[in-house]
Amino acid sequence: MILQPGTGNIRGRHYLPTTPDTASWGRLPNAARAPVLHVGDGDVVTVDTLSHEGILEEFGRDPVAWFGAHGVARDEVLADAVDVARHLGRAPGSGPHVVTGPIAVAGAAPGDLLRVEVLDLRLRVPYGVISNRHGFGALPDEYPEAPGTFSVFTRVEDGRATMPFAGGRAARWPVAPFLGVMGVATATDHELSSTPPGPHGGNLDVKPLQAGSVLYLPVQVPGAGFYVGDPHFAQGNGEVCLTALEGSLRADLRVGVLRGREAAAAIGSVRAPFAETDTHWIPIGLHEDLDEAMRDAVRRAIEFLSTRQGMERALAYAYLSAAADFEVSQVVDGVKGVHCMIRKEDFTTS
Repeated sequence: MILQPGTGNIRGRHYLPTTPDTASWGRLPNAARAPVLHVGDGDVVTVDTLSHEGILEEFGRDPVAWFGAHGVARDEVLADAVDVARHLGRAPGSGPHVVTGPIAVAGAAPGDLLRVEVLDLRLRVPYGVISNRHGFGALPDEYPEAPGTFSVFTRVEDGRATMPFAGGRAARWPVAPFLGVMGVATATDHELSSTPPGPHGGNLDVKPLQAGSVLYLPVQVPGAGFYVGDPHFAQGNGEVCLTALEGSLRADLRVGVLRGREAAAAIGSVRAPFAETDTHWIPIGLHEDLDEAMRDAVRRAIEFLSTRQGMERALAYAYLSAAADFEVSQVVDGVKGVHCMIRKEDFTTS
């Protein structure tokens, strides 16, 4: 089923399509950007997010032609992809991502936490793209072997992606959708590139942020200015080629505001992007240097265990060494990411 804008089941109280009026291309909202939607604390929003793959300049900004060359029928190309490619400007030096928002959340103020619950993520199309462009990725001096972009069109069927290769064989792997970009507006006088993540969240590319997860973000401006983008069908930790399996998603998200004791009960004194699933707490470390991103993740994890669980910091450090997994989120966004997986079951009380 193709989820064209406004079609199919819209589950949220609010619906936000991606259009030239509700999105920006490659830049993140700041305090000066006017909200495109106002919602209440605790409201559910359905957002039709849009992948940049297939619509960027290297694809000719013509998704009908590019996807058509890979066997996609005209009515299987998203109308919002065509509209954005034709009518939304992208400034030089901007990131590649189509960013939908900002959304103003009633009552959100600097110092609060925005709690974003990912209720559901649905594929809008049965195909995606993996790209290695312009010498980026983990091996920038080795791939692509020729200048330009190497993009792999990938079909998805029955919940699995398929990549044919030599000898008539194929690699097949399960899709596990998540939003690479979720963030809040920055208290800056300029709009940041969408590529590097930061204290605002943004392009975190943390793969556990799938349906059923929660992301906590420290609010920087009144109303929070929440936004989303960079939808992924699947990603390996590291995202080494440059992109994940990128494809457009319909997202159902519940947004709420935490402050004071509620915020402390959720993540202690941590005031940085922090994720949670049914089974794990996930502190996130960010830095241009991967070693420093690792150290940042360790510090965030110790802070969480100390201020949320009441664990002595030295013991928390020892526990993390013995029981927690530190995973490289991505190494391709300038600011690199490491996230820590802390099992909730380790802290249950008898």
